[in-house]
Amino acid sequence: MKKDLVSILDLEREDVRDLFDRASSLKSGTSEEQLPLSGKTVVLIFEKPSLRTRVTFEAGVYQLGGNSIYLAPQDIRLGKRESVKDVARNLSRWVDLIAARTFSHTTVVELAENGSVPVINGLSDLEHPCQALADFLTIVEHKQRLSSLKIAWISDGNNVCNSFILCGALLGANVTCAIPEGYEPTLLGRAQELAREHDSTIELVRSPLEAATDADVIYTDVWVSMGEEEEAEKRKKVFAPYQINRKLTTLAKPDHLVLHCLPAHRGEEITDEVLDGPNSVVLDQAENRLHIQKAIMAKLV
Repeated sequence: MKKDLVSILDLEREDVRDLFDRASSLKSGTSEEQLPLSGKTVVLIFEKPSLRTRVTFEAGVYQLGGNSIYLAPQDIRLGKRESVKDVARNLSRWVDLIAARTFSHTTVVELAENGSVPVINGLSDLEHPCQALADFLTIVEHKQRLSSLKIAWISDGNNVCNSFILCGALLGANVTCAIPEGYEPTLLGRAQELAREHDSTIELVRSPLEAATDADVIYTDVWVSMGEEEEAEKRKKVFAPYQINRKLTTLAKPDHLVLHCLPAHRGEEITDEVLDGPNSVVLDQAENRLHIQKAIMAKLV
């Protein structure tokens, strides 16, 4: 594994398997690692509001024996009050690890290139690697396998989608993405190349019905991400046929899983009946953000 986790592409398949093993042992309390962050400090740089990312990183650092420092948008104003390069070089003299939740992916890349301590991408406009790893950990926990599963992504081709299809390709999973024309994931081509290397398929279709039919997993996300608010009304019209509702999920296998990385806009991309239904594993998925991020931090420090 590289020094940083900026992208899923920083990982090899063996790295992911090791992270899953670490996360599982940390989750079950059977880990032999005793407080790997003891005496260490993690700084959390957040340009966007957050519930899951902030709480899971702060709780994870504490549970691993370390100390965290939260820097809100107004605290450093990356690239405005001070250059990203200078922030990275200064922080590297004081802390042991940087986790960043930013608007621009370039910001995370600059932090990693200029810092001498590990940098974790907690979300950028291009990728959300921690989320994708938590997603596949959740699928493996419930299905005990990835091979032969039909995994359907039915939503926008956003940052989460980019990391999800890259991670699926790396792990040899088959993912069918139902996405309207013009909203495809920017890393689709790279994911398909990676899939060919690992004997899997990343398929793009337009029909949510096609993607949901016989699916073992159905994954959705919000139609309007942070920073896209001006497109909200247009997107709601375009994505209306892509709602995950009871009618759509009846096309999937009876024991299918429903995933959503949250926060959910109930009544838009997913109905209450499905989100709170017996096939939903969204809370397991959210919990696994804590465990996978603990595994990542333990591996990088």
